[in-house]
Amino acid sequence: MKDILRIGSAFIGIIVGAGFASGQEILQYFTSFGHIGTIGAVISTALFAYLGMWLTKLGTRMKATSHKEAIYRVSGRYLGVIVDYIIIFTLFGVGVVMIAGAGSIPNQQFGMPPIVGITLMTVLVVLTIMLNVERVVNIIGSITPFLIIGVIIISVYSLTTMDSTFASLEPFAKEQPSALSHWLMSAINYVSFNIAVGASMALLMGGNETDERTSSIGGLVGGFGLGLLIVLSHLAIFSKIDVVATADMPMLKIVDDISPLLGTFYSLVLFGMIFNTAISMFFSFSARFTTVGTKNHKVFVIITGIVAFGLGFVGFTDLVSFFYPLIGFLGLFLIVALLAAPFRLKKETKERSQV
Repeated sequence: MKDILRIGSAFIGIIVGAGFASGQEILQYFTSFGHIGTIGAVISTALFAYLGMWLTKLGTRMKATSHKEAIYRVSGRYLGVIVDYIIIFTLFGVGVVMIAGAGSIPNQQFGMPPIVGITLMTVLVVLTIMLNVERVVNIIGSITPFLIIGVIIISVYSLTTMDSTFASLEPFAKEQPSALSHWLMSAINYVSFNIAVGASMALLMGGNETDERTSSIGGLVGGFGLGLLIVLSHLAIFSKIDVVATADMPMLKIVDDISPLLGTFYSLVLFGMIFNTAISMFFSFSARFTTVGTKNHKVFVIITGIVAFGLGFVGFTDLVSFFYPLIGFLGLFLIVALLAAPFRLKKETKERSQV
């Protein structure tokens, strides 16, 4: 049970980064559609649970040390090339968005210039990635429970202190810019984007676990837990949409309105979740091109950190609105590969038994 919860918690931690924990993703992908966005959040929950289960299971079955071998095996030679490069693009791109998000927190909460958060996050990420994969997973998993508790508290507070009904808030919600034009397309795109984000590290986590049942249940629990957080965050933002719509980080705005002291605490949790996703992205990115723990790996990580630092000044909200839907569309190739994986692996096992 301990290992299942560790994997599940780490899976949530990988995906829950600046966009999710701040509420910006949830606002653009779900809340901007009003009531129907709630149905989209429930659909996303089911998809996350299924795909999370398969990702960690595949990692264990293939003893993955990077995403490359596993992706080519379940996707085939040609689709595998496409999916591989989509994941590489996603890992680096989302890592940069996390660095940018780290600059927004001290800026919104304390009025500090973005360079403070960007510099601190870059240094922390580069130093942490020098650790091995098991220690990285443990770090990710240890921070996640604080976010889960935070989201639950924020949701309960928001729903119990609503000044209006959801029906009266619906027009405010629909005035907000959406990531995509249709609620169902938005829900699927959100899952696709996040699976592209989490696939590489989820495969590595699975590869680090010897028991396939433990890894698959861990992925299932993580996917379901992630979906539950999506629903709760959506309801929290929806209930306060008239207040938080213009904030870069809507969830942080809600907490600030409860208490500035709690706002400071949540900003630290939020910074930790951004850290989670950033190290997951850049760790997996570097593992794709170099052997973890070698001198080449460390040099590669430092160079990657310097490049990400420079790109982090583009702007958090702009990067989310442009980057995430694009990755979501590209990630559909990975979704197709994962849905086909059980049939491909079953066929592969059958052919081996006949030899």
